[in-house]
Amino acid sequence: MTSTDQTSRNIRNASSLARRLGVGTATSIVVANMIGTGIFTTTGLLFAQLESGWMVLLCWLLGGIIALCGALSYAELATMMPHAGGEYVYLREVYGPWAGFLTGWTSFFVGFSAPIAATGVAIAAYLTAAGAIPDSWLAGKTIAVGVVAALTAIHYCGVRPGAWVQNTLTVLKLALLAGLIIVGFTIGKGNPDFLSASSGFWTGGRWGQVGLALLWVMFAYSGWNASAYVAEELREPARSLPRSLLLGTLVVMAIYLLVNLLLFFSAPAADLRGVVAVGDVAVRHLFGEGAGSKLSVIIAAALLSSLSAYVFIGPRVYYAMARDGLFFRFAAKIHPRFETPAASILAQGVCAAVMILSGTFEQLLTYIGFALGLFPWMAVAGLLWLRRRDPARERPYHVWGYPVVPLLYLAAMAWILVLSLVNRPGPSLLALATVAAGLPFYWLVRRNAS
Repeated sequence: MTSTDQTSRNIRNASSLARRLGVGTATSIVVANMIGTGIFTTTGLLFAQLESGWMVLLCWLLGGIIALCGALSYAELATMMPHAGGEYVYLREVYGPWAGFLTGWTSFFVGFSAPIAATGVAIAAYLTAAGAIPDSWLAGKTIAVGVVAALTAIHYCGVRPGAWVQNTLTVLKLALLAGLIIVGFTIGKGNPDFLSASSGFWTGGRWGQVGLALLWVMFAYSGWNASAYVAEELREPARSLPRSLLLGTLVVMAIYLLVNLLLFFSAPAADLRGVVAVGDVAVRHLFGEGAGSKLSVIIAAALLSSLSAYVFIGPRVYYAMARDGLFFRFAAKIHPRFETPAASILAQGVCAAVMILSGTFEQLLTYIGFALGLFPWMAVAGLLWLRRRDPARERPYHVWGYPVVPLLYLAAMAWILVLSLVNRPGPSLLALATVAAGLPFYWLVRRNAS
């Protein structure tokens, strides 16, 4: 046994996270991670690419099916290895510690800190649009950093208060979305005939742009694997993990389809085409010009749930890496009173705050989708390899539809990533460069630990 392996085992034995979370919180984390800025910004861009309403809905449906295939595959992996860290654990097991390190390295910058920063700034922007805060650089940055700091402090102070806040914010988000959908369809001034053949909804569209459209859709669906990151803190993980992954993804899929139907019900296609703030367009058509500011507050409140979920999940990856001797040792420390990976939570919060103040997070966001697609793909491929390499291993859950379900996910995501590289080479190559930059750091970590 090498000294690194011994160090990893000693750290792992010295600390562990308490199992305090149930199916409800795990499902809440999945839903909160998935429903973020994507659903509020993507449909207008999709319509500009596809020029067909029914093809936009088809892409949202296909994206949900791909996410479901990934979630079902992760359920088997997560119940086999119910530890903190998500695909870091799976890639370390299948490919070796280098692969686990690279996914954790990428997660720290691209997977969590950048989305936390972006979501904080988005919340401030929506509050500015609503007139709730002054329209100035200082006010926006202060609110963004303040929101991140507040949620970092909450999750620092314990799993129970963090879970309570997470569940409350997610319920609020779902209630707001449900209210918007119900009120919009019942009393909104929309077009009830938008699905008729004469409405233009059923135009032929541009099939050659479906792959690029799915890139944006899968960004909105990212987070379908969220509860796997907190597997070590779940009660009865063999039962909780599959249910939370499947239920959370199905709930979000239904919400996304309903929200998109509401968008097409609310406004003419020409008013949606190419628009980022499609929600604002929809509400103004449904309820009048004065409703725009109210929508901004609703979206800001809904985004709090996503930000909270990012803050909650990310530190579990760094904690798992540090526990294995592949990250700074302080990240493996469990707070003696709060029983949280407190140092990891603080490090992530500081990184996100720096991104908010410096503005560099905007550059990171251009390649988040590509970078986040790589490692789940490797994890699902690892599921197939583990079936062959270790068929006798205990599997509390067997993925439904094996091997069709994981193969469908792998084929679809490979197609999407290749199209991303072809159509958006700059951000895609930058994402690959970020991943590759982790290799020399991995070498240094291993060298210092030996």
